[in-house]
Amino acid sequence: MKSRMLGYIVLAISLLLISPAGAAQQEEIPVKNMVTMVDLGAGKCIPCKMMAPILDKLRKEYAGRAAIVFIDVWEDRSQSARFGINSIPTQIFYDKSGKEIYRHEGFLAEEGIVAKLKELGVAEPAKR
Repeated sequence: MKSRMLGYIVLAISLLLISPAGAAQQEEIPVKNMVTMVDLGAGKCIPCKMMAPILDKLRKEYAGRAAIVFIDVWEDRSQSARFGINSIPTQIFYDKSGKEIYRHEGFLAEEGIVAKLKELGVAEPAKR
């Protein structure tokens, strides 16, 4: 089952890289002067679906302090090449100056995201 899933992901990424769609919707990534976490995935990818509620929660909790962005690379195929991704989901963390600091492929739990944001100087929400 795992090899079949990996095969589908590789095929999807290959198609994305050779079939670019229109202009990028997310021109301001990383967000200027803000720590930014970008999750590149797809709405129909299982690990991506598992991450969706985590990203929604963190987007609200970190509003104004860190940007949490999701890009669906199956809907905007040009983003795969733009961010140089090999598989989905892929998370990319940028510091406040816009420099890529860390990249992770696969599901990333809430604790891992929070730890990386903290490492980049973003204070945890008071209610945590």
